[in-house]
Parts: sequence; structure tokens; C-alpha cells
Amino acid sequence: MSFAAFASAVLALLLSPGPTNVLMALAGAQGGWRRVLLFVPAALAGYLAVVVPLAWLGAEMLGRWPLLAVGLKLAAAGWVMVLAVRLWGLRRAGDRAGGVTAGRVLVTTMLNPKALIFGLVLLPAPADEAFLPKLLLFCLMVMGVSLVWGSAGTIAQGGQDGASRLQVIRRVASVWLAVVSITLIAGVLRA
Repeated sequence: MSFAAFASAVLALLLSPGPTNVLMALAGAQGGWRRVLLFVPAALAGYLAVVVPLAWLGAEMLGRWPLLAVGLKLAAAGWVMVLAVRLWGLRRAGDRAGGVTAGRVLVTTMLNPKALIFGLVLLPAPADEAFLPKLLLFCLMVMGVSLVWGSAGTIAQGGQDGASRLQVIRRVASVWLAVVSITLIAGVLRA
């Protein structure tokens, strides 16, 4: 796959709404740029913790143990639903019980189904000379897209209606995460 095709595929997948992007947007809405910048390393670390091992061993491992893929999808669906429920229950801007934290961004990103696609499909095998340059490009795109989603959240923060807008954003994010979770479960049941 050429660098242009790789970059296009990764960017399209990274920009699509998903659990990590929702958390980055919420981080921006809750705390502005400073908060978003704190969570970018967590998103990158979450992706790398999954993508690199999958690129090395993933296809062989999932071929040997197909139930592992089912387990990963169910774990991801469960975590995303937990996030959806927590976000729905938030009432105040200072309520941290279901708010965005670096740990939640890290775990959510590690369980993000997109990571499976990056590690198993889009990145070349580590023996390929393009592996490291493409991995570096992937890292740069993860950071850039995290900032894009975070900045979208910061836009919602301003003005007199900032608190009520934040509550609406949390509720919409909660519903979206629930849909993602249900979609993952439905995919497992269909398989």
C-alpha cells in the first residue's frame, strides 16, 4: 500500500466518530485546550499498546484463537457501554465520577475497534521497510486527529450557555457511545 493510500485510509478511520474521539471532544468541552493536550499522549499510548503487538503477532494469534477476537470485541463493547452510562449520569461540570480522565482515554483507545484495523490490516508487517515510517505517520495522525476532536469540544465550551451546552454534548456523546457498543455486540452475535 502506498503512503498516500495508507495515510488516506488511516485518516478516514481516525476522523470517524468513535469512543476515543468522543472522549477527546468531551475533554475539550470540559476543560479546554489544556485538558485536551494532557489526553493526547494517553490516546497515542492506547493505540500503540494495541497496534504494535497486533502488527507483530496479531494475525497469527487471532488465527489460532478465534475466540480471542470475540472476547476483545465484547470487552470493547462493555467498556464503551460503561462510558455511555457514566456520561449520561453526569450532572455538573465538576462531577468526576464519569468524566474524562487520562486513564479512561487510554483504556478506551486500547479497546477501540479501530486499533484492530490499524494493527491487522493497515500497517505493514514489521519486517517491511515501510513499517517504521508508516508507524511514525500513524502516530502523527493520531495526535493531529485528537487535537481536531478536542478543538471541536472547546468550541462548545464558550458563551453563557456553556454549561447547558456541555450537558447536551454529554448526553449526545452518551447515546453515540451506547450505539457503538450495541453495534459491536450485534456484530459479534451475527458472526
